[in-house]
Amino acid sequence: MSVSNTGWPTSALDAAATAFAALTCEPDPPLVLDCAAFDTDTGLPRKVVPLPALRDWLLRHPRAYTARDEVWREVIRRARLDGPHWVVGAVGMALPALRQYAARLCEGYDGDPADVDAEILTGFLTALRDRVDLARDAPYAGLCRAAWRAGHELRLRQRPYCPVEDIEHVAAGPRIPKAPYGHPDLLVRRAVTLGVLDPEDEQAYIDVRLGRRAIEPIADANGVSVDALRMRLSRIDFRIAEALAEGLLTGVVSPETVTRLRVRAGQRGQRRAGRARAARRRIVPVST
Repeated sequence: MSVSNTGWPTSALDAAATAFAALTCEPDPPLVLDCAAFDTDTGLPRKVVPLPALRDWLLRHPRAYTARDEVWREVIRRARLDGPHWVVGAVGMALPALRQYAARLCEGYDGDPADVDAEILTGFLTALRDRVDLARDAPYAGLCRAAWRAGHELRLRQRPYCPVEDIEHVAAGPRIPKAPYGHPDLLVRRAVTLGVLDPEDEQAYIDVRLGRRAIEPIADANGVSVDALRMRLSRIDFRIAEALAEGLLTGVVSPETVTRLRVRAGQRGQRRAGRARAARRRIVPVST
């Protein structure tokens, strides 16, 4: 482990290991999971387990796929919603794999190994924050793939490049793309203007579908459940696909069509307002 003059490791992975150890030290480690809350068929111990012990258990049971998925879904969810100490906890849980990747990628590497560590950690944190979909299987594998790709891309950038002929002179033929083209945000903005997409759903749709951000923090910020937001975005997907197939987002739209779309948007707004009123009535305490 390389250490700077201040006593803090200069390697990103070594620094993460130091922070993880500090957050999980005895006698009262704050980073624990109640494994009794998971399905009974995972094989996990039915008790509250500190993250280091849980990491060791998973390493001893490499084929406990259900247990790994359950644990990592909860760790990722907490890292997204419960504060930076759980981000450190997630990195600490993955450190054995991240160190293996760093060792393999540093073989024959002429640069600073700390750069490889930093890229691996950056790829992991980006996937942890925004990329891995908890509705899919093997979320931990998704985190690891992102970490490996980030480190591998650094290695690729170190390779020498061979110059080629000027691409502007080599390529022939028309260069203007076919419609629809341009930034996808423009199509989403047109969908909002026409009433295909409701204004209050625009940013969430851009963040999840175009930005590929994690859905959990966005659902939390919008005050809805993850399942409710998933269903809402799926319905938007269908409406946008239908609008694209009809050419509404890329061509001229008749006034009659605009009116029809806006009437549908108004009906959706009324239904949503009705559901919100019903939900508020359900939570109003009854006076005695």
